[in-house]
Amino acid sequence: MSSDRGGAPPAEVSADRLHKAEAFVEQEEGALNRFGGWLGHLVTALAAAMSLFHLYAAFFVVPPETLRAIHVGAALFLIFLLYPVARRFRHRLAPWDVALALVAAATIGYLLLGGDDLRDRQSLPNQTDMVVGAVFLLLVLEACRRSTGLVLVAVVAIFLLYGMFGNHLPMPWTNRGYDLARIVGHLYISLEGVFGPAIDVSATLIILFTIYGAVLNATGAGKFYIDFSFAAMGGRPTAAGRTIVVASFLLGGPSGSGVATTVTLGSVAYPMLAKAGYTKNAAGGLLAAGGIGAIISPPVLGAAAFLIAEFLKISYLDVIMMAVVPTCLYYFALLAQVEIDSRKFRSAAHAAAGPAGGAAYLHRLGRIYAEGGHHFLSLVLIIVFMLAGLTPMLAVVWATVVAAVSTFFPPLIGGTVAALSLAASIVLPGATLALIAPVFQPTPWAFAAIAAVVVVAALALRVPVRMTFGQLVRALREGSVGMLNVAATCAAAGIIVGIATLTGLGQKFASIIIEYAGGSLILTALYSGLVVWVVGLAVPVTASYIICAQIVAPALIKLGVPEVAAHMFIFYYAVLSEVSPPTALSPFAAAAITGGGPYATTLQAWKYCLPAFVVPLAFVLEPNGVGLLLKMPKGGDVWDVALVTAETALGIVALAGAFQGWLLRKASPAEAVLLGVAGSMLVVTRIVAAILSPVVAVSTDALSAAGAGLFAAVLAWQIAKRRDAGRAPAA
Repeated sequence: MSSDRGGAPPAEVSADRLHKAEAFVEQEEGALNRFGGWLGHLVTALAAAMSLFHLYAAFFVVPPETLRAIHVGAALFLIFLLYPVARRFRHRLAPWDVALALVAAATIGYLLLGGDDLRDRQSLPNQTDMVVGAVFLLLVLEACRRSTGLVLVAVVAIFLLYGMFGNHLPMPWTNRGYDLARIVGHLYISLEGVFGPAIDVSATLIILFTIYGAVLNATGAGKFYIDFSFAAMGGRPTAAGRTIVVASFLLGGPSGSGVATTVTLGSVAYPMLAKAGYTKNAAGGLLAAGGIGAIISPPVLGAAAFLIAEFLKISYLDVIMMAVVPTCLYYFALLAQVEIDSRKFRSAAHAAAGPAGGAAYLHRLGRIYAEGGHHFLSLVLIIVFMLAGLTPMLAVVWATVVAAVSTFFPPLIGGTVAALSLAASIVLPGATLALIAPVFQPTPWAFAAIAAVVVVAALALRVPVRMTFGQLVRALREGSVGMLNVAATCAAAGIIVGIATLTGLGQKFASIIIEYAGGSLILTALYSGLVVWVVGLAVPVTASYIICAQIVAPALIKLGVPEVAAHMFIFYYAVLSEVSPPTALSPFAAAAITGGGPYATTLQAWKYCLPAFVVPLAFVLEPNGVGLLLKMPKGGDVWDVALVTAETALGIVALAGAFQGWLLRKASPAEAVLLGVAGSMLVVTRIVAAILSPVVAVSTDALSAAGAGLFAAVLAWQIAKRRDAGRAPAA
């Protein structure tokens, strides 16, 4: 890698290791066919048309049933063309693939042409409705199998069998047992099955964000984020860990893909980690932890942000705000541990690196920022647009346009001015065109005119264009193709949600959890976390959240946990499965890059992740825990929100020190235990109080204060020991 990398060492990851790591990306996202010639052009045209249709739907009214049906139909059609029936058929189009794609289109056509008459028959479908609907459900399962694997298909099949034969089960699992006609009508014709909330989110938001991510990638934003992170951290081996933390947030937030972020970062950053003294397993664990951060980071949250908003009937902006503090705490936990790493792995590399600051550092950072600083703007503008009153759909579409059009200008200054001018045209109608169009409104046609003027001016001035028409078409293609597995997952999850609502399974399961927990909120939270984790081992994060939002969240809500806290708790523990065998794809991909052991790397990833993943317990257990979601605690105020955030941050540092066995210096076993106790008292105070209750009754406030005091005592002891060690050689 050139010096343009901002001080990063040359990439030393072999092609073989990178190929193995990319296999895990395929395992998560599916193995696609790659077609050339006319067939490749046809697929590109179809995928780009799918993206353009959804961009159109962001501006113009498309009936929900029509939008969802076309979304599913287009996704199924492309899945059968792009995902082979088996690996041995890759990169060639088989006749059965074409047949399945056409049948899928026919089932959607039947649904659309049936209109109100068909919807009126959803409770009593006729014979033709049943046959077409049953074929459609089978096609959804096959598309899901091709794109995500057999496990989710098996889970969906179990739910279908439960809906049909649940009357043969004992209490409390029993249901009335529904015939095929009722199930097909509910899942295929109504908007409560496949075409329910999950597909609604997929069709209205997820695809728009994948298009946005594809455009960002086409404009070179991904490379800039990595380069900027390397340069900002000085490019020194001792700053390697901090570089991973910053880069994973910048690169992963817009994409929401954990494995892809891990592989992208690992391919360029592992040599730096190795030079800093990280072992293969430790380096892989940190890379995987950075990848997990991509899933929990705004604005995408691994596609779950949109689903949370849909299930809670709140705005997408509210979900982003709720994720701010937990995301900051997660990265704070990683930073705390990489700072400890820099002390643990301090070696000759520290001295050999040379000074990282000074004029050279600032010059390198300034040069890289000048070349691509405008790439930050579209990320910020998504939030700005929503604060200005635009819907999330329009906000991300305008941000996509800003990201694309700003590439027609010279770096930084021109790109920034262009982006801000376009943004002002959206947020403040008439602000930039007041002289020539006082009544300007941000319609698609007006904005297209602005974009056309920008392009013509750029060409007339012979400005180097950094995004060609071909790149734009490829970005539109990747925007659709990149979310096909998500669309299939949402469609399959819609079957699960439909069966759960039809049979009342959610309330039944909630009652069972509460009964086993004896009505204890602590045990209910622990059992719920365990259920979410186990479900997450079997299915992707998106499906895991959807399933558990139906069957686990009601248990927590019944015991008084706020809805927002219950759903965020479920989401975070669904993500934890990403670093848990046997489906720990991010650690396995990282191990393939570093050459470490897959399971040893997974254990290292747990070490980095766990301090932050204790935090969701605070959402549901601590009296002021909802403050971590920037929601005012009952009877509380802003001070309570600030206090619980500070206590949790301090507890995370203590837990990080306990897991690492280091703080300012190597911790003795006793110090590590005390740090773990202090961290637990600060983060999960109620659990500690419950453990102590048979011996002594103590308030949560007193325990938090004691935890802070215990941490301060260990810290003071380490400072004293380090001072003594520093004096020893001089004595």
